[in-house]
Amino acid sequence: MRPDLVIFDCDGVLIDSELISARVLVELAAEAGVVFDAAHVRENFLGRSFPAVAQSIRESFGVPLPPDFEARYRTRLLDRFETELRPTEGVADLLRRLAPPACVATSSSPPRAARSLAIAGLDRLLPQVFTASLVPRGKPAPDLFLHAAAAMGVAPERCLVIEDSRPGLVAARAAGMEVAFFTGGSHLRDVGAEFDMDPPVRAFRSWPELVAAYPALVRPTTSEPVT
Repeated sequence: MRPDLVIFDCDGVLIDSELISARVLVELAAEAGVVFDAAHVRENFLGRSFPAVAQSIRESFGVPLPPDFEARYRTRLLDRFETELRPTEGVADLLRRLAPPACVATSSSPPRAARSLAIAGLDRLLPQVFTASLVPRGKPAPDLFLHAAAAMGVAPERCLVIEDSRPGLVAARAAGMEVAFFTGGSHLRDVGAEFDMDPPVRAFRSWPELVAAYPALVRPTTSEPVT
């Protein structure tokens, strides 16, 4: 497949942020009297918007959360990002070589998405960013991916989505798009993550693996392969 548009999720795909996010969420939840670990975050919250995560915590643990819980999370997280956030290995090189247009479709808030990409040095490579705030339903509903494709002027069946979470994979499939499962983020690297989907979803741990599966994604070059 040579897609006419590549749609990247942000957290855990472009930026290696999910472990940082999980640690901050675990810390703030503990301060509010709710105890869970990073594995619980990965299994229950990965790929979902923060309002959906907060609602799930309220319902699952039967506790109210402080009114400023979301604001405190976002502030502390961005503070950590300033010193700890990195792009996933090799993604900047891939983006410079991409042949089709690309954009971002993320469950993050607009300020978080913008600052995250800037810190990671990817904002100029991916200026088109679409967030869940633009649609009625976030992932796993297909709304965000369909909105991104329409805004970019590309039919859904001509899109390739790169995701790292079950909600994202389900959303891309529901949108009628090709989807690839990136497992190279630090939150998935050692857990053997795989999702039972029919038909099976293609998984890859590095960007060179993606290029090997989709050679038409990149422009021909005489330089060294993406590393």
